[in-house]
Amino acid sequence: MDQECIRRIRTIYREIAAFEGSLQQRLGLNINEAMLLCLIDDKEHISSGEIADEMNLTPSNASKVIASLEKGGLIRRKACKEDKRCMKFTISTRGKDLLHELNCDSLQLPTELQELSDQVAQAEL
Repeated sequence: MDQECIRRIRTIYREIAAFEGSLQQRLGLNINEAMLLCLIDDKEHISSGEIADEMNLTPSNASKVIASLEKGGLIRRKACKEDKRCMKFTISTRGKDLLHELNCDSLQLPTELQELSDQVAQAEL
């Protein structure tokens, strides 16, 4: 493998860690919690299995992120009508309020991540 590729990945990893630190300091959320809050806002009444799939997390890790947001009052769980063992998640008013503070205009992406984000956005067009 090309060593320059590894150096670039390391730089991106460091940029993500720095971004997550600023996110934690500003909003009290880690990157997975912020992503889950956005996901639940986009897909109301989503199950923990769907969350794990969408976020590419193990069910155990998804449960930890869900529990953290529940503890903070940012999301709520509700039993499914058809199967009481099934749980669906929705965003709370407090979660929506915090989500309004979480937008790309108010968060400063590190240069390397901004360039990568711009490339991804261009590819999606």
